[in-house]
Amino acid sequence: MQFDDDANLDSSEVQDVRGSRVPGGKATIGGGVAGLIALLLGLFFGVGPDQLGLTDGGEEPAASSSSLAEVKRSCHTGKDANAREDCRILAVVNSVQDYWRQEFPRRQGQYASAQTVFFTGRVGTACGAASSAVGPFYCPGDRRVYLDLGFFEELRTKFGSTGGPFAQAYVVAHEYGHHVQNLMGTLSRAQDGRTGEGSNAVRVELQADCYAGVWAHHATRTPDEEGRPVIKQLTDDDIRDGLDAAAAVGDDRIQERFQGRVTPESWTHGSAKQRQDWFYQGFRTGDMAQCNTFR
Repeated sequence: MQFDDDANLDSSEVQDVRGSRVPGGKATIGGGVAGLIALLLGLFFGVGPDQLGLTDGGEEPAASSSSLAEVKRSCHTGKDANAREDCRILAVVNSVQDYWRQEFPRRQGQYASAQTVFFTGRVGTACGAASSAVGPFYCPGDRRVYLDLGFFEELRTKFGSTGGPFAQAYVVAHEYGHHVQNLMGTLSRAQDGRTGEGSNAVRVELQADCYAGVWAHHATRTPDEEGRPVIKQLTDDDIRDGLDAAAAVGDDRIQERFQGRVTPESWTHGSAKQRQDWFYQGFRTGDMAQCNTFR
């Protein structure tokens, strides 16, 4: 994945609170591998941690002046995105939102932007306080995506993904898929308390995968406000990295790796094959209307 060196990045779409202490609230699930495994078996790439009863309390993220300035100081152009991970994630956020801002009006809708919050350790949200163990998530209560960048290393080392820049882009685009669902009123369908292969929880996650693929289909042709795409090139290898990441976080792969058996009745996100198939469905068609996982 290559960014246009001369494209300008919009740092206002990311709030950087890395290194900050979360005042008030408390995360009821501790960090570390044990907490990560426990949560990922039920909530991987999902919506806010409150929806599984994992947290209580929570406040707005409180950034130190130094951390708040980091992205603004360092991430200005696509050249920075080609050189730094945090700038790369910012560039992906910009590209994803550029696409949805242009797509919604074509469907007689209006897109409301959502910030991504970079944090380390734990963070306060409108959905409660959460630790990094939760993994990336979207909180519908404040319409923000929350991401500890250290997760991307765990995606490779603990979950067996090949990694790569587009694996990271897939994660970000999936979370923004939840934001799209929230704006369209479909996200709440996952909140019926049911799990399993055919549950609404799984269907919501697979649709977010499909929406990520739709964005990828259009990424190199989606102009920013200045009329130039932030992403200059996506290769076949990039898409393979995205598909590999989707498979690595399939419920069956995670269950087999961490509990030694597969229990489809407890699935919340879908199998490796389902996740790959729906991401590719979006990428192949480029049409969000082809992402109806509820049929």
